[in-house]
Amino acid sequence: MALVVLLVACAVFALVLQSQRETGSEARHRVIAVATTFAHSPGVVAALGTPDPTKVLQPAAEAGRKSAGVDFIVVLNTHGIRYTHPLPDLIGKPFVGNIGPSLAGKVYTESVNGPLGREVQAIAPVKNTDGKVIGLVAAGMKVAKVTGQVDRQLPIILGAGAGALALATAGTALVGRRLQRQTHSLAPDEMTRMYNHHDAVLHSVREGVLIVDDDGRLLLANDEARRLLELPQDVEGRRVPELSGLEPGMVRLLVSGREATDEVHFAGDRLLVVNQRPTDRGGGPKGTVVTLRDSTELQAVSGRAQVVSERLKLLYDAGVGIGTTLDVRRTAEELARVAVPRFADFVSVDLADAVLHGEEPATTATDLRRIALCGIRDDPPLYDKGRLITFPPYTPQARGYASGRAELLADLSVTTAWHVQEAERAKEILDFGFHSLIVAPIRARGVLLGMASFWRCDRRAAFDQEELALAEELVARAAVNIDNARRYTREHALAVTLQRSLLPRALPEQNALVVGYRYLPAQSGVSGDWFDVTPLSGSRVALAVGDVVGHGLHAAATMGRLRTAVHNFSALDLSPDELLSHLDDLVGRIDQDETSMERDAGVVGATCLYAIYDPVTRRCVMARAGHLAPALIHPDGSVTFPDLPAGPPLGLGGMPFQTAELDLAEGTQLVLYTDGLIEERTRDLDVGMEMLRQALAGHPDRPPDESCQAVLEALLPSRPRDDVALLIARTQALPSDRIADWDVPLDPAAVARMRSAVSGKLDEWGLSDLGFTMELVLSELLTNAIRYGSAPLRVRLIYDRMLICEVADGSSTSPHLRYAATTDEGGRGLFLVSQVADRWGTRYMPQGKVIWAELALPKVIDAP
Repeated sequence: MALVVLLVACAVFALVLQSQRETGSEARHRVIAVATTFAHSPGVVAALGTPDPTKVLQPAAEAGRKSAGVDFIVVLNTHGIRYTHPLPDLIGKPFVGNIGPSLAGKVYTESVNGPLGREVQAIAPVKNTDGKVIGLVAAGMKVAKVTGQVDRQLPIILGAGAGALALATAGTALVGRRLQRQTHSLAPDEMTRMYNHHDAVLHSVREGVLIVDDDGRLLLANDEARRLLELPQDVEGRRVPELSGLEPGMVRLLVSGREATDEVHFAGDRLLVVNQRPTDRGGGPKGTVVTLRDSTELQAVSGRAQVVSERLKLLYDAGVGIGTTLDVRRTAEELARVAVPRFADFVSVDLADAVLHGEEPATTATDLRRIALCGIRDDPPLYDKGRLITFPPYTPQARGYASGRAELLADLSVTTAWHVQEAERAKEILDFGFHSLIVAPIRARGVLLGMASFWRCDRRAAFDQEELALAEELVARAAVNIDNARRYTREHALAVTLQRSLLPRALPEQNALVVGYRYLPAQSGVSGDWFDVTPLSGSRVALAVGDVVGHGLHAAATMGRLRTAVHNFSALDLSPDELLSHLDDLVGRIDQDETSMERDAGVVGATCLYAIYDPVTRRCVMARAGHLAPALIHPDGSVTFPDLPAGPPLGLGGMPFQTAELDLAEGTQLVLYTDGLIEERTRDLDVGMEMLRQALAGHPDRPPDESCQAVLEALLPSRPRDDVALLIARTQALPSDRIADWDVPLDPAAVARMRSAVSGKLDEWGLSDLGFTMELVLSELLTNAIRYGSAPLRVRLIYDRMLICEVADGSSTSPHLRYAATTDEGGRGLFLVSQVADRWGTRYMPQGKVIWAELALPKVIDAP
């Protein structure tokens, strides 16, 4: 602290002296400049030549004095008599000062006691054009004024000195405290003892320590580092690249200065673990500290542990990556991919061909199909993927399949039996580089499914007994998944077969609609979606689409029962709302039966849409039970969704169903579908319906079958999550010249007239061969209607794929077939109709009923 105070005091004293010196020098320079400038000012020489120089020069001298900031400017002659002075009383009196040097032509400065006190003045000569001194100019300042400037600077200098003293004092205190913390307030002898201990520990630890500066010079090396790196005693102070015996990798690391964590480097026959850290993290000098640890003995143990860890990781990855799907082929490929190249260079998986179809495999290595082949190259001399293989008895695969045990061939070149029997193929395999093989049977639940072959080639080490056990474990894990996939394939095939047997295999022939359809089973299995096309009387056609909630055999079986019920109800010519009501009662009874048989059985849920299209009137009547509304593709290409009353889902009971009637122009397409087409987890129902509308719009002339395919491509992924049933039907109208209508009075005499009219129409259509039969049918139906029915009475004849006769009346009385006895006089009318007609029946209308009969056309006549 005393040293700091002394230094600050000296600095203040030096600043004061410097300030005084600079202030005096500045004053002299100023008076010289003022005197010289005034002596050379224009008009001074001329004024000195006038009779009264004072009159001219006094005002100019005073003005110059004030502007220059000096205390006086005095003009005098060569004899030293003043012409000007700030004190007018001194004008004409002798000048106080030495004018000799100035008369000689020099500028002279001096300090004198003048009239104003102690003064600093400069005297400059005034010369004429000939260079002769004709006068003098003196300018000066009072010394007191110069000293005052120094005094004004003195507080600043003293303040700066005080600030410097305070900062130095604070810095000294901080440094002292930091040193105390760093040394823990140790005394010098204690510090010496501590450093002695530090050196003892540094050179006795079993870990090498090096300190290298920023230039790559070795500053410190403890005894262990010298031993591990075989360094000489005089190594400290030498640059690392100059040291002999160090491995190039070690030299590059030591001079790089980068951080290193547990890097492994060789030092002769030793394996060293090296850590390197910079030394300037705490503000110290740049360099690095390096620690070395001998890990030669631990390397063998750690290598073994690493091998075990890798094998466990392989088994873990196999458990996660094999069996992600219930697909036999995909599971076999996953087994091959998980083993290459971590365990083997090539892996082939061969399964019994029956396994691919979900069946039980044979007991011999025949008819094995190569399902998966994976390797590090694409050209191995192995059987191609997909090939059906029969392994001869002498091959490792056949022996392993027969014994059910894995087999290791550590050296393929010594497998003599294989070489003799199949020399050409054995040569190709050996020439390719294969040298070791493991074959492991794929066995699960006591069933042998196939074989897995693991191959190694090139410079990779041969398989050993431990790896044989690893291969068995790997294949065992895959075998369970393959068997699960096999069982699923079998069950799925059975379920799909059942479902497809319940769906229509082919659509019936009819002229009212051109129909296209698609059915896609769900990704997870079968479901309860279904559709149907059913011809009705009078050339009408019924369309039905339904969906049973759930998946599996139960849903498929329920769907079959509902489809059968719809067929039966359709045969009764029921209206859509009546049919759905009967279907609703059936679903309710199914729920009751299953609930009583199985306590945990869920309630069957189902939806259905049923529509009937009449090509004669071009009218479509439809009703739905909780199903999605159909779409209509109009002849102009626009698409709409008709406002059809929704109705409750089937099975709820107690609520009526409502029908909607639509008049459809010829060429209109009716689109019926299930919810699997438009519903998706990632999108709303409205989005799906809009996508359906866009896929259908703008293609009015596209065939329905092509429209079905276009819709599936636009709305569905490759494998949908839910079943999809899609039905698109283009309407057709029956030509008017193929229809004949008559209003008939309730008079038995009208029967003869109608027979004549119908006979004439049949002659016009070229169906004279059916005249007698049709007259018989018409007579019986019309007589029955006149006798038992009520007005109005109407007869319609339709020429379609069948010749259809319809008799309508206003009565709802239901006719029924009787079998009259031999003695009965009547009761044989409908019996005769049933015998000569192909089909006959009754359907009810809101006002009355229609009794109809169909006759097959002659074979020589093609149906329209």
